[in-house]
Amino acid sequence: MKKSIFTLLFFAITLFVQAQYNTMSVPEALYGTTFNLNIHESTKQLRTGNLTVTGSINNETFWGPTLFINKGDEVHLNVTNNLNESTTVHWHGMHLPAVMDGGPHQVIPAGTLWQPYWTVKNQAATLWYHPHLHETTHAQMTKGVGGFIIVKDPIESALALPRTYGVDDIVLALTSRSYTTANQFEAPPTSNRVYGDYMLTNGTPNAQISLPKQYVRLRILNAEIERGYNLGFSDNRTFYIIANDGGLLNAPVAVTRVKLMVGERIEIMVNLGNDTVGSSLDLKAYNSGQTLGFPGGEPNTTGQFGSLLNNIDFTVLHINVAATTANPITSVPATLENNTYWTATTPVNVTRTLAVTGGQGPTPFTFDNTPFSLTTINKTVNLNDTEKWTVTNNNIFGHSFHLHDIEFKIVARNGVTTQVGTHESGWKDTFYLPRNESVTFIGKFDDFADSDVNHPYMYHCHFAGHEDGGMMGQFIVTTALGNDDVNPSTDFNVFPNPANDKLYLNLSDSNTEVYYVTIVTVTGRVVMMLPQPQWQNGIDISSLSSGVYVIQMMDKKTKSLTAKKFIKK
Repeated sequence: MKKSIFTLLFFAITLFVQAQYNTMSVPEALYGTTFNLNIHESTKQLRTGNLTVTGSINNETFWGPTLFINKGDEVHLNVTNNLNESTTVHWHGMHLPAVMDGGPHQVIPAGTLWQPYWTVKNQAATLWYHPHLHETTHAQMTKGVGGFIIVKDPIESALALPRTYGVDDIVLALTSRSYTTANQFEAPPTSNRVYGDYMLTNGTPNAQISLPKQYVRLRILNAEIERGYNLGFSDNRTFYIIANDGGLLNAPVAVTRVKLMVGERIEIMVNLGNDTVGSSLDLKAYNSGQTLGFPGGEPNTTGQFGSLLNNIDFTVLHINVAATTANPITSVPATLENNTYWTATTPVNVTRTLAVTGGQGPTPFTFDNTPFSLTTINKTVNLNDTEKWTVTNNNIFGHSFHLHDIEFKIVARNGVTTQVGTHESGWKDTFYLPRNESVTFIGKFDDFADSDVNHPYMYHCHFAGHEDGGMMGQFIVTTALGNDDVNPSTDFNVFPNPANDKLYLNLSDSNTEVYYVTIVTVTGRVVMMLPQPQWQNGIDISSLSSGVYVIQMMDKKTKSLTAKKFIKK
C-alpha cells in the first residue's frame, strides 16, 4: 500500500515538474540538392494571451527548417521573400562565391524570388542561415528568421557518432526575447534593448526534450542578438566537444564548461548512459560572475543593456532521460579528423591588423575608425593568398567577430599561442574578442574571386545592434586580369516569346559571360534574381503570373545592363 502511494506521488510530482516545461520544437529536416525557402510572417503562442508575430520559413512558426547537404553536391536555393519588407539570407560559414553569399548587397525585395546556387566545398559541419540586411538585421533576427545547415561528408559518415536527427542528434538554437504588454517582441525601431528577458530554445520557451539513455549529440548555435553563454550541465558532468564552427576537431575535448558567443557553433557529445530512465538534468548557462565585458553579464535588469537573465545562472534546456534506442552510440571516438592546421609561424603572403574603435557615448562601434558604407571596399585580397589577421579590441566591451567566405585557424590570443582555447582548436569563422585583448588568425582565400565591388564579402561584429550600427567592413577577392581589352557585345534575344515555363537566351557574342539576370515587371518591381545563372539550361519562369516582363542581363566583364521584354503566357 505504501509502495503504491509512493509510486502515485512520484508520478504526480513528475507530471507537475514536466508541466512547467514545453516540448521543444525540432525544425523540419529537408534533404536533397534543391531547397525551397518561403520567408513570411507568422504567429506563435509564446506566452499566455496574445499570439506573438514571428518571422517564419516554410511551415515553421519561429526559426526555419534544417537543410542537409553533402560535400561535393551542387545545391540550388529558391528563396522567396514574402515578408512586407526587403531581406537577405546569408549562408553563415559557407565557402561560396561572393555573389551567392547573401550579404547586405544581395537584397531580396518583398515578393521576389532569389536563386543562388553553389558547389559545396565545406567539410562536414553545422552551419546556419540568417538575414543580413543592413540596419534591419536586429529586427528580423528578433522575429526568428533563420535556420541550420548540416553538411555531411564521407569522413564524418564513417565515424560512430549519433546522427539520427531529432532522436540522438539534436539542433539547439539558443536565444532570448523580451515582450511588450501586447506579447510582441521588443525590437527596433520601437526598442533598443539587446538582451531578452526570457529564454527560447529553438523558439520554445521553457524547453524540454526526451533523449535516449546513451551518448547523444547536441549541435548548439548561439543565435542571440548579443548575449553570450557559458554552457554546462546541472550536475557538472563532463561532456565532449567534437566540432566547432568549421567541422570536426582532430580529437574530442573533454570539458565541464564552454563559452559560446553570438554566431559560434559547437557540437558536443554527452553520455546519458549512466542515467536512470525517467530521471532528468538541465543544460544551463552559468552566466553569473563573468568577467567585465561579458555580454549579458551586466548587473542591471532594465534599460538598453538590462535583462532578467543578466548575471545569473539559468536553464536553457530540460532533458528527460528516455529508453535506449536499438543501436545506441556508447562511446566517443578517440580520433575524429585529420585536419592540418596553420600555426603562428606559418609563412603568409599578407599580414593585416584590424582595430575595434568607437563605442564611446553616442559614437557607434567601427573598425579602424571607418564607419560602414555599402560603396566602400575596405580590403582587397588576392586569390589563393594565405593571410594573417590580428584583430584588437581596446574597448571595455567584448565583441563577436565573423569573417565571410572562409574558415580560418586561430593561432594566438594576445600574441600567445597557448591562450587559444582547446574548444576553439578547429576551423573557425566566428570568435569572441574580449575587452582589451587581441586574436590572430590565418586563412587562405581560395576557390572564388570576383572583382565586382557590388558583391563583396563581409567581416563584422555579429552582435546585431553593432552590425546594424556600422561595425562592418567589406573585402573582395581578385585574380590577375587578362590582357583582352575588347569588350564583348551584350546584345541578346529571348525565345520563345511568349514563353510558358522556360525562357532561353540567345547571346549575339559567344564571348559574353552572363553575370546576373533580373526579371522585373513593366512597372519596375523585381520578381526574380538569378546570380550567375546556368542560362544554357533555360530560365525557369513557371512561378511568374501571366503578363509582360522585362529581363535584364548583366555581363561579367563590363557589368552593363541590357534589357528585353517578354510575355509570360
